[in-house]
Amino acid sequence: MDRELRNAKRPTTLLAGPYGHPLHPALVTVPIGAWVASVVLDIASRFVDDQATASHAAWWLLGLGVLGALAAGSIGFFDLIGIAPHTRAWRIALIHLSCTLSATTLFAIAWLLRRDQPAPADGTSDGYLALSLVALAVLTVGGFLGGELAYRYGVRVADEQDQLAGHQP
Repeated sequence: MDRELRNAKRPTTLLAGPYGHPLHPALVTVPIGAWVASVVLDIASRFVDDQATASHAAWWLLGLGVLGALAAGSIGFFDLIGIAPHTRAWRIALIHLSCTLSATTLFAIAWLLRRDQPAPADGTSDGYLALSLVALAVLTVGGFLGGELAYRYGVRVADEQDQLAGHQP
């Protein structure tokens, strides 16, 4: 295994998590979960009796997701700098970064636009729901690419010799 590949599997700082246990994939569950739940509540706000409460909860989840994304993205940056530039993994990492930053920006805009009336009596408006759905679609692409980095290209996962040792009797 060449040096660049080995470097992509090792943490660049302790903040990124220890070898074989990257922190970024664990942290991304917070914004992804918050934003998916936010969209579900926005949709539910059209069908439940207490529309304002569902919409208000969705607004709080938008904000929680943005905060979680800032933490996850900061740690993810440490993983990015460990990838050799001008490689396929590096290019995918840049697209992953672009998608997740775009989604975070869209969700932050959705949160800001709704801050003056986070609990509308008639539920989440069509425009705000559409914005969140677009952001979720962009996030889905970014998440898929993040999975490619970890599971296909092995960024920040244990090297093959360590993985092989776990499958020996």
